[in-house]
Amino acid sequence: MTVTSNRRTQPPRHRNGGAGRGSRAAPRDRRRRRGRRSGVRTALLVCLALLVLVAGGAGWLYLKLDGDISTFDSGGLSDNRPEAGSSTGENVLVIGSDTRTGGNEALGGGDKDDVGRSDTAFLLHVYADHRHAIAVSIPRDTLVTIPPCRLPDGSWTKAQPDTMFNAAYSVGQTAKGNPACTQNTVEQLTGLRVDHTVVVDFKGFARLTDVVGGVKVCLPQDVYENDLNPHLTAPGKLLFHKGEQTVSGQKALDYVRIRHGIGDGSDIGRIKRQQAFVASLLKEVKSKGLTPTNLLPLAEAATQSLTVDPGLGSADKLISFAMSLKDIDLHNTEFVTVPWRYEGSRVALVQPDADALWAALRADRTIDGKNAGGKKTGSAGSSTPSASPGPVSGDGIDVAVYNGTSVPGLAARAAAALTADGFTVTGTATASTQDHTTTLVEYGPGLEDEARTVARAFPGATLQSVTGSGVSVVLGRSYADTPAAGASASPTPTAVPSEVADGARSAADNPCSNLTYG
Repeated sequence: MTVTSNRRTQPPRHRNGGAGRGSRAAPRDRRRRRGRRSGVRTALLVCLALLVLVAGGAGWLYLKLDGDISTFDSGGLSDNRPEAGSSTGENVLVIGSDTRTGGNEALGGGDKDDVGRSDTAFLLHVYADHRHAIAVSIPRDTLVTIPPCRLPDGSWTKAQPDTMFNAAYSVGQTAKGNPACTQNTVEQLTGLRVDHTVVVDFKGFARLTDVVGGVKVCLPQDVYENDLNPHLTAPGKLLFHKGEQTVSGQKALDYVRIRHGIGDGSDIGRIKRQQAFVASLLKEVKSKGLTPTNLLPLAEAATQSLTVDPGLGSADKLISFAMSLKDIDLHNTEFVTVPWRYEGSRVALVQPDADALWAALRADRTIDGKNAGGKKTGSAGSSTPSASPGPVSGDGIDVAVYNGTSVPGLAARAAAALTADGFTVTGTATASTQDHTTTLVEYGPGLEDEARTVARAFPGATLQSVTGSGVSVVLGRSYADTPAAGASASPTPTAVPSEVADGARSAADNPCSNLTYG
């Protein structure tokens, strides 16, 4: 968003020259070259498989898949969203729907006229290098502020503070649920812009597990009927035996819904088992290979299972997005839960750990502290630089600072930090709006190099070209929430809290490891 209030920038007194070219990298060893060729072959095989399907008379597949894809109304998304490019990677919200419509009532129980609910949600962050990904689970009982959301009659609710996270999906009391409201809530909670939202229902989930031929899971103990339905007075029949086994269909659905009788019977323990299940499902999909034989039923099952945002609402968009994930290794696919603690019978976020996790994703930092960032081009004239871990020298660069938040004194703190790094601050002021989530660096014609240097002082900042002159910084909430904000304009690279990293599991882990909490 362009700031119009009292900009007092001056033309820079000096332009920095471009960085010098370093020496050419040494040749890679033969094993590395062979690995690269292998990756190229994989991509070629996938493309060839798709071409064979179309050229071989299966062009109807795209039309059929398009007809199967359901989308939700994006009109329910908030106007007050994190700016595009709030992180250099992509963020995908995945919601498990407990809707009882469309045949789902036979699998999940409940009344088909009941309200749509969701007890499972995670935010998948695909890093800008497209070789790492992390899924962050948000417990259903987490107390959050649900922002204004649209009702079926077109009106909007008021913000609901201290409300359970899963209540967002039920706003409006419709059978299909309200994925737009859940997306609004996640964006406000994290400060990350959700690029896509995907909803998977009971029936679709069961179908996916059938198509891949079952998924390997593990139970720490025998599980009986009353572990799935605690209202039963007797244990009932044995549903799962202790140890590793393969499940699909209804059995797979029962596995991810089990809560009672394992560990402390909490939703947190169920989340860990759901993470293990998704990890195992990914492993199965990758092991099958993207051949025409496997691709057809998997694509058909996926499109019949999902409700997506309009940005994924066609076969070519879905396939294109799926293909963009092909180079992410199982070892580099991580699952974590947002830092939490009990607050009575509910769950509260642990701060500043939770905000540190979101800041790490904005800066494209993996859980082991690596920079997995890269350039991501957004709308015309806009791009996002990757966070830079090195010191920043602002010698010869003029910059104006605007506070785009309601945090008092933020512009003065940033100005002091910029001055310490050699920048010349030409003035500070309050921006025309105070609802900026992320920091924005605006620059006039010919000043992109200077703007990139300024952006290095604010990891996760977005660049935006404007018609005016000079360079200015509009501070967002992400800067106010960063522990190092105000202490230095060149903070230490954002790291995931150790408690989060220690509790992570990768998609390559043994399905029997780290299954319970409590």
